Amino acid sequence: MARPITLFTGQWADLPFEEMCKLASGWGYDGLEIACWGDHLDPWQAAEDDSYVKAKLDLLEKYGLKVYAISNHLKGQAVCDDPIDQRHKDILSSRIWGDGDPEGVRQRAAEEMKMTARAAKNLGVDVVVGFTGSSIWKYVAMFPPATAEMVAAGYRDFADRWNPILDVFDECGVKFAHEVHPSEIAYDYWTTVATMEAIGHREAFGLNWDPSHFVWQDLDPVGFLWDFKDRIYHVDCKDAKRQVGNGRNGRLGSHLPWADPRRGWDFVSTGHGDVPWEQCFRMLNTIGYTGPISIEWEDAGMDRLLGAPEALEFVRRLAFDAPEAAFDAAFSTSD
Repeated sequence: MARPITLFTGQWADLPFEEMCKLASGWGYDGLEIACWGDHLDPWQAAEDDSYVKAKLDLLEKYGLKVYAISNHLKGQAVCDDPIDQRHKDILSSRIWGDGDPEGVRQRAAEEMKMTARAAKNLGVDVVVGFTGSSIWKYVAMFPPATAEMVAAGYRDFADRWNPILDVFDECGVKFAHEVHPSEIAYDYWTTVATMEAIGHREAFGLNWDPSHFVWQDLDPVGFLWDFKDRIYHVDCKDAKRQVGNGRNGRLGSHLPWADPRRGWDFVSTGHGDVPWEQCFRMLNTIGYTGPISIEWEDAGMDRLLGAPEALEFVRRLAFDAPEAAFDAAFSTSD
């Protein structure tokens, strides 16, 4: 059976959840990766109120959709971040921001991530996607030089803050899929290795594979799938396009907004960028990934109402079953 193709609602949280469901259903998506912001999903209510959960599931059923994962990137970001500042206030709820005391923000964000695991369980979902934040991202430029101990302390801080959260994930039978992404504790290949080592490779912590972040860093998204094949818990499809080569545009983006032609890279509609999608889907088949393929829309240069159905059509062409699965499906029906 073909893997379900879902739409991540994070970039659509300005729309009411029912309108989002209606759009996704009309385009032909199989389901949603529901973001825990806007009115799309409140993890506290979903953890504590059965009627709230039933209303969400009934709405999905009304439009012929299912929920395959939920995501709480914004609160996860605040668990480890240092500094905590105006940027966080802009993305966090008042419940989490509170009085803005940094450690208080981190602690409240951690509590919400625990509630997100409970919400997932109540929704019948076994994967939560998100960020972790990082106390050492501020050292990434490496000048003034960061000592090895400073970096090691950052990984200990991550483990100290996330292990209690992951304990709740274990209790709920839910796994956390960290999106390897700049500004996180794991943002490239070797930091992913270090992150896994920091928490003793515990099974509750895995990865959300999003190849766009690899492309603009000149990393191999296909090889990453192979090397971390036992930890790919979720897949997001988002494309990136390099815009370097003219001697002016740099990889770091120069603090310029999305879609500005002076940037060295940008997110673009799936299939319009530099991700080697066919090789990626072949590798997903090779490692036996059978979970959802979630389209994350983030192209500032294209109308999302045109781009989201176009991306679905592109992914459906490539998200083919592995040969063995296709063979078994062909001969599984009786005469």
